[in-house]
Amino acid sequence: MYQEEDSISVAAEDQAPYGQQEDFEDKINRILKGRKMAKNANYYAFTATPKNKTLEMFGDKVERINDEPLYIPFHEYTMKQAIEEGFILDVLKYYTPYSSYYRVLKAVEDDPEFDRNKALGKIRAYVERQPETIEKKAEIIVEHFSRKVYMKIGGHARAMVITSSIERAIEYYKTITKMLEERNSPYKAIVAFTDKEINGKVVTEAELNGFPSAEIEQRIEQEPYRFLIVADKFQTGYDQPLLHTMYVDKLISDVKAVQTLSRLNRCHPKKQDTFVLDFANDPEMIRMSFQKYYKTTILAGESDINKLNDLTEIIEGFNFYTQQDVDSVTELKLMGTDADRPKIDAVIDGVVVRFKTELNEDEQIKCKSAIKNFCRCYPYFSSIMPFESPEWEKQYIFYALLVKKLPKLKIDDNTQGLLEDIDFDKYRIVKEEERAIVLENEDTAVNPIPVGTGGGKPQPEMDVLSSIVKDFNDTYGNIEWKNRDEVQRQIEELPSRIATSVDFVNAVRNGDKQVAQITFNDDIINIVAGMLEEKTEFVQTYFANPDFQNFVNARVFQAAVSRLSGQRM
Repeated sequence: MYQEEDSISVAAEDQAPYGQQEDFEDKINRILKGRKMAKNANYYAFTATPKNKTLEMFGDKVERINDEPLYIPFHEYTMKQAIEEGFILDVLKYYTPYSSYYRVLKAVEDDPEFDRNKALGKIRAYVERQPETIEKKAEIIVEHFSRKVYMKIGGHARAMVITSSIERAIEYYKTITKMLEERNSPYKAIVAFTDKEINGKVVTEAELNGFPSAEIEQRIEQEPYRFLIVADKFQTGYDQPLLHTMYVDKLISDVKAVQTLSRLNRCHPKKQDTFVLDFANDPEMIRMSFQKYYKTTILAGESDINKLNDLTEIIEGFNFYTQQDVDSVTELKLMGTDADRPKIDAVIDGVVVRFKTELNEDEQIKCKSAIKNFCRCYPYFSSIMPFESPEWEKQYIFYALLVKKLPKLKIDDNTQGLLEDIDFDKYRIVKEEERAIVLENEDTAVNPIPVGTGGGKPQPEMDVLSSIVKDFNDTYGNIEWKNRDEVQRQIEELPSRIATSVDFVNAVRNGDKQVAQITFNDDIINIVAGMLEEKTEFVQTYFANPDFQNFVNARVFQAAVSRLSGQRM
């Protein structure tokens, strides 16, 4: 059985057939044959999230005239069918996103320059890890669980908190634990992460939880434990029917999003629904991630094996090793013993020296990237290509040893000192409308495995700090409302107001998203303009601030479509 998450390995004996002496070429050919699927064996792949290489290796190939072939599953039991038959629950039916707004201040008199794009990301990460940010989100989590979740599943509901790092998981654990104690709550939290050194001290989950790590899965089923706070652990493969609600504070997409949220889909006799409260992700991105695996996933096209020639041409173009280097290393690796390892290291070390001295920084980046891509793609390509290439096999053995010794290339940090030059000012978080993320009743096509060729070092887009801070605040909520509650009420009413448009409703219910978007764009302007007679603060800001207008439009459109789609169903 093949599991898509595992890398493809080669099963080749180290000894020749009895009574025969195996030479170097014989061994190479035997390894090549070992990479292929045996013709006298059956292979099966079982997966809920089929990747492109799984479909190409195990799917049925359908030839098409004047077009790329398709690879389709031999058999399927789709997510859609499993939900309809009650085998799993729909984890997107009750989904509530939260939007965060921040403001930071320039804290220095001068105006230094930083890489603009990296700086914006670094500032957001900075404000997300502030104690005020963690506390507000933890307060929402504890309050929501205490009011709406604990009584679910016959009073046995559990919740999982998905965090972006081990440090965030520990901070959430400590903050939620403190809040539960202050409320005299009967419930407790468990934290799960891989032991890590923080500030010179190794921190373990066993130390924080007060019991061995092996007991986590058992303990979360027992009182008083109701919260499982995780950093990567338990996001895949974890089977716990009592898990009802997930609080997500980590960017997730594609397979990771499906695997993470699907921890909630296990059935239980008393489990009627699930709930997702998301602090970090765009609902549309979550919808797109699930859509790919909702019905049949099809591979459109097939891998271009000749891309390996392109990678080889790039690498050899830098001329820092010889064919003799490749032959020596591969023969010593396959025909030698442990005693020959120093000889292999000597050849590889000499190649590394030439890599460092003969290639400039940009060339090193391009070359190492191409080598890593070759090592990533070749094991898979060699198992599906219709021919065998001893030369590629030798290159793979050589590159796999070489890449481990190549220097870690320096990445310029054009944001160094940025965080010392800003101050955290304000943070607020706004609950958006609860919605059902509705998936389309259609199959999805994925593309073959990509083969990158690598590129040079990207050029930073430098900008002064004052401009970066302004852009950040404009994007993430530098708006001082005089009457915030009234503004929020007006925004929340927009989905129901746009639903009075007959053209918009018909477009949504007929499944024509393009027409629905065009109609929405026209109607929303008139609706907001008509609200001037009520209160002017929201309307004036809407027309004066394009970023805010785009922000509101995107969310109102999604909310209105979700509401109308739910009514249709």
